Parts: sequence; C-alpha cells; structure tokens
Amino acid sequence: MELMTQSDFVASFNKLTPALRTFAYNLTKNNEDAKDLYQELSFRAMTNREKFRAGTNLKAWLFTIMKNIFINNYRKKKKRNTILDDTDNMYFLNSTDLSISNGAGSNLVLDELTEMIANLDDSIRIPFEMHYAGFKYQEIADKFERPLGTIKSRIFFARQQLKEQIKVRYGNYTTIRSKLSA
Repeated sequence: MELMTQSDFVASFNKLTPALRTFAYNLTKNNEDAKDLYQELSFRAMTNREKFRAGTNLKAWLFTIMKNIFINNYRKKKKRNTILDDTDNMYFLNSTDLSISNGAGSNLVLDELTEMIANLDDSIRIPFEMHYAGFKYQEIADKFERPLGTIKSRIFFARQQLKEQIKVRYGNYTTIRSKLSA
C-alpha cells in the first residue's frame, strides 16, 4: 500500500474543500451543522490519512466518510428521540393519565449541579452555559472572537470537570438516578 506524503494529502484535501463544504450543506441544509460536519470530516481524514491509498480517488473517499458521519449522527439523533414501550399493550404510550411526582430530590440535585457549574472557571463556564442555553458553537466562537475548535474544547473540558465533580460527589450513575427518583 503506497502512502501519500502529508503535504500532498493536505494539498489535495484543500483543493476539494469547496466541494466538501457544498456536500456538507446539501446533507444538513444548515450552515452551522455543515461546518460541524466538515470539521468532523477534516479531523477523521487527517487522523486516518494512512488508510488512504495513493492513486485512488481521494474525493470519493472523503465524500464517503462525510456521508457516513452524517448518517451516524442522524441515527444518534433519531435514537435520542425514540420512546420505547415494552409493555404488552403499549400502556405507557397510550396512557393519557398525568402523573405527578415529587421533585424535591431532583430540585436538590439540580441546585447542587448549578453550584458546580457556577464554580467552574469563567473561561470554560461561560461557553458551556451559552451552549446549554442553545447557542451554536460558531455563535459562541464569534462572540468571544476565538477559533471554533477552542470553543468546542472549552465546552468539552467543562463537561469533563462536571463529570468528575459528579463522580466524586455521587459515585456512579445509578447513585444519582436513585437520588433523583427519591
């Protein structure tokens, strides 16, 4: 298997950038999602450069990767919005009864989580809160005049720190679930 040099690969990739961005937009029909898809493709293509064989069709290879990323992301989104009802007569899906639960336990946990977020360093807390509030990564990057990758990293680091704090305070996931349902 013959490998392309990194500089040849990057040069060829850069020549295909306009077509790749157009294809990303055609898949997503949204500028921000298209930029995220293109960024994900760029990352995967560069990290898996050694899997591409010189002399084959780079454009087809990249388009296939992008299409697969899009399909996988679409499936993840669909799965998140699916409600599974394993009861024999689909009781839960067909039930119109309203259930009222005591939210005291979840309110306490929510207060603690809010406190954890407030204790994060401002450099990661503010982008995290903005993303949680519904701002797109690019909107946050534009507001702070920082590269998109920097904003994504800061949000990732905020999530990681929160996960660690939750793990220290509550142990594993089942512990926090039992506290929420109490």
